[in-house]
Amino acid sequence: MSAIEGSCHCGAVRIRVDEAPTQLTACNCSICRRLGWQLAYYREAQVTVEAAEDAVHDYVWGDRLLAFKRCATCGCATHWEGIGPDRKDRMGVNMRLFDPADLEGVVVRRWDGADTWTWLD
Repeated sequence: MSAIEGSCHCGAVRIRVDEAPTQLTACNCSICRRLGWQLAYYREAQVTVEAAEDAVHDYVWGDRLLAFKRCATCGCATHWEGIGPDRKDRMGVNMRLFDPADLEGVVVRRWDGADTWTWLD
């Protein structure tokens, strides 16, 4: 597979991943269900985020293991970066920012991040 690119609504944040995902995750935890995103997971080296320094805002809460990122202009949730010791080389990318044609046929799995930490499908 080849690299694919996506962006927030206004284009201030652009994300490129080395290859299309083979699976997406729809999580029902308190933040993911509110953001409505579908995540694909990558190592940091597989993802390029292009944005001006002040174009991305962080949100960190709870156990402080993830920094959720969003565009400072249009507000689109773009990705999260691991900030905890066991998540340093892991990123979650919001694949709703990418062209649906690039994700055609990719399975979306449902994850119960709100309660059981198991797959629901």
